[in-house]
Amino acid sequence: MARSVKESDDRREMASTSALIMAGSRPAGDPMAKSRGIAVKALIPVAGKAMLAQVAETLLKHSKIGNLYLLAQDFEPFWEHPDTQALKSDDRVIAETSSATIASSLDRVLERGDMRFPVLITTADNVLLSDQMIGDFLSAAGSADIAIAVVEKETLLQRYPASQRTWLKLRGGQYSGANLFYFGSPKARQILQYWAAVEQDRKKGWKILTIFGPWLLFLAVTRMLTIDQLATKVGRKLGLNIKIVSMTQAEACIDVDKESDLVMVEQIIAGRA
Repeated sequence: MARSVKESDDRREMASTSALIMAGSRPAGDPMAKSRGIAVKALIPVAGKAMLAQVAETLLKHSKIGNLYLLAQDFEPFWEHPDTQALKSDDRVIAETSSATIASSLDRVLERGDMRFPVLITTADNVLLSDQMIGDFLSAAGSADIAIAVVEKETLLQRYPASQRTWLKLRGGQYSGANLFYFGSPKARQILQYWAAVEQDRKKGWKILTIFGPWLLFLAVTRMLTIDQLATKVGRKLGLNIKIVSMTQAEACIDVDKESDLVMVEQIIAGRA
């Protein structure tokens, strides 16, 4: 049954967090999309539905999420696709054309006068995103200026031993990014200038540390810091409260970067069903 105008207004008032999905394409295109004759990676079907449609639906259904921003170079493929064309007419969905880099694109969206903080940022290939993940992450982020979701290696491999990820090795554990980021206030935007400097090497977790000086890099690569201590030190450099959120759901760090990921994700979704 369609939601009434009053119900929609009440829900919007209760929602406290904006959401943003990065759904753009690489400059040279994505090999997985090309091999399927699909315009953009975000439209690759997983379990019978385009990835972007699944992630958007999960976010829009969550009680804490208000407006949803889509960031991409070209929206025509989305508006023409049966799985995502309804997003064009949803009054909670705002389409923003991306610029040359991820960092500059995010910064332009986040500086909008109507942007409501905090903002939850994720990607279109994060198709295993669930209501519980969103709730757990937002609850743990609390009053942080920036929160970054990770999954510990042990958490992932206990459940999915065949999964292969890129690991950041620090004192006390190894971690993989979970494609969930939280910007608690406009001042968190300042980290994007550092993101811009290293985003081409974003799979190398240590790369960003070179910007904050050789001593911090040394402490990290010699594993003299825990991940929380590292976040605290970087935060002090920036005058920000940065929080690392270790997710309990192993699926939080399984996105669709390659064919083997797609096979695993479809198996997980089939298991849920």
